[in-house]
Amino acid sequence: MFLEKDIDTSKGRGWIEVICGSMFSGKTEELIRRLKRAKIARQQVEIFKPAIDLRYDEEKVVSHDANEIMSTPVPSSSNILLLANNVDVVGIDEAQFFDAELPNVCSQLANQGIRVIVAGLDMDFKGKPFGPIPNLLAVAEYITKVHAICVKCGSLAHFSHRTIVSEKLVVLGEKESYEPLCRSCYGKEKTNN
Repeated sequence: MFLEKDIDTSKGRGWIEVICGSMFSGKTEELIRRLKRAKIARQQVEIFKPAIDLRYDEEKVVSHDANEIMSTPVPSSSNILLLANNVDVVGIDEAQFFDAELPNVCSQLANQGIRVIVAGLDMDFKGKPFGPIPNLLAVAEYITKVHAICVKCGSLAHFSHRTIVSEKLVVLGEKESYEPLCRSCYGKEKTNN
């Protein structure tokens, strides 16, 4: 429940920024760019990622283009509240893998005057809203939707098509398991399967 007395104005105004899109669209790249700029501005920055994401590195947030920034892996969103002390900016990568409490955690941080920057997939491989992202979009002040390029036709892509057979919701993978597709090519793939 939002109460105005929960807002800490001593640090300034807090807010939530969400960077979302399909796989290979540059979400993590944009998150790293914004966090590095905050560091250049001498702001205290803390970065978190889900502990289950070990694809590139156990502790670093790493983009597909191999840009990286140190982070703290956490098992649940509640850990972020415990670890985000004396900071101006909190970055969160792979938000779709966090629990349903992430939007509340982000709101609490923003109410404390912290700038919260979150990156994650907005849809799963079935084209359905993914994890806590829809609720984050609802409470965010700023939303950036980034797009990949469709590997079939070259149009803007916003679907993450899984190329391996698995019905599990979470299958960690890269180019060997997923490809970005536009709406039309994604529809054709679903019709053919």
